[in-house]
Amino acid sequence: MGYKEIELKVPVSLPEPDLEHYLRKKSGLRDFSFQILRKSLDARNKSNIYWQYRIGFQSSELKSGVKPQAETLVPEFRPRDKQVVIAGTGPAGIFAALFLLKSGFRVSLLERGSRVEKRLESVRNFEKTGNLDRANNYAFGEGGAGTFSDGKLTSRTKSISPERNFIFSELIRHGAPEEIHYMTHPHLGTDNLYRITQNLRKELLELGCQILFDHQLTEVEVSSGSIESCDTPTGRIEADYFILATGHSSYDTYRMLIRKGVAFRPKNFAIGFRAEHLQEVINRAQWGCAKLPNVKAAEYRLTSSTPDNTPVYSFCMCPGGKVVPATAYPHTSVVNGMSYYKRDSKWANAAIVAGINLEKMLGKEVSAEEALFWLEKLEASYFDLYSNYTAPATTIQAFLENKAAKNLPESSYPLGLADADFRDLLPAPVISPLQSGLKQFCKKLKAYETGIILGLESKTSSPVQVLRHPDKLFSTYENLFLAGEASGWSGGIISSAADGLRIAKQISG
Repeated sequence: MGYKEIELKVPVSLPEPDLEHYLRKKSGLRDFSFQILRKSLDARNKSNIYWQYRIGFQSSELKSGVKPQAETLVPEFRPRDKQVVIAGTGPAGIFAALFLLKSGFRVSLLERGSRVEKRLESVRNFEKTGNLDRANNYAFGEGGAGTFSDGKLTSRTKSISPERNFIFSELIRHGAPEEIHYMTHPHLGTDNLYRITQNLRKELLELGCQILFDHQLTEVEVSSGSIESCDTPTGRIEADYFILATGHSSYDTYRMLIRKGVAFRPKNFAIGFRAEHLQEVINRAQWGCAKLPNVKAAEYRLTSSTPDNTPVYSFCMCPGGKVVPATAYPHTSVVNGMSYYKRDSKWANAAIVAGINLEKMLGKEVSAEEALFWLEKLEASYFDLYSNYTAPATTIQAFLENKAAKNLPESSYPLGLADADFRDLLPAPVISPLQSGLKQFCKKLKAYETGIILGLESKTSSPVQVLRHPDKLFSTYENLFLAGEASGWSGGIISSAADGLRIAKQISG
């Protein structure tokens, strides 16, 4: 059985190609199997935009070539008399639980919020009334913050191929489209994530997982140099290992762990605002036309070099999406973005943020607890502007010209906008870098200045990072592990899920 890979270019104006017919004609082979390895959109030449395929095919008629085998994780099941408590049902917690159950551990999965069905009801009610459910919102509840997002499945981490392949295979098995295996920029969308989350829950239960919704881990009890148990509102749970995958918004969990002696340090993070445009503006800037056949919506990824070397960049771009009120706690206000799989709304949005080093900004050493307090105070100041979840906003043009916006256009944000001067809202050291970055973005994307900015965007990553063993991954106590975005070591669906899997592998030996 031989193997060969070929490249194929297909103009977007043509329908999806009959790959089997093409390969038979191109190769002259009669009997073969094939697999799409990569599919990406090449829009560098706006007059000739095409899909670029890489296809691998096998045939007994080929005399050479061996199909490469993708590395993946294979849990080794054996009965183990060990109990693991996992707090948090985001990607890190879910995939750690799945791997450990398939390895023979007993697992209790705690979630401060409710099932995703009830969570969706709470989110919809919040957007209609402004009444926040502390346990079920855009940050907390089954599935974690990623459930209500664009569902991007990209990661810059180079060393997680086995974990990535395991994650993708499980996502597909639980309802994700097959294309995530080969699209250059795969995404799921909130609607797919909603279904996949329910399907994953079903399998965890079938594997014997104890899932406790409306059970926030409130305390850990230390005895003889290790974690002995954890407390929830309904009682104490003992276990051999504890994995906390509570997300980057779990300030209450961070503070509890700091009191218990778990070592954290402040780290660089980013703040800014959401930029929102009509999707057609982004399509025209990227493609030279309002829409393309067989293509959803144009994306962008922007970075800039500023005079003082402050990194300014776009993050979590949501084509065909909407801006959402993503606060985790009452009396704080932040925004984020989400989209559905079809990416078919009339708006596009992305975080535009400046990286900051808090110690450098404040000119002094800062503890992890001080970093949390600083960011929480900034988030609270945006709520205090209007004593509700109205989002301060202005036009990009007005922000660049240091003027008030004359009129704010319609927005996807559901709880209302109010004209504001971001020079009064953001720390002074980030204003000039953000203006510099936006000026460069306006040169890179035609009509970018026609958009608006609204804020605060502060959830690109946690402001703190747990100290953990470089190889064994535990944090301070040998049976305590912080996973995913809660650890400060990962961000996004794939890197968080991979972090949970790495910890699960470490525990299972």
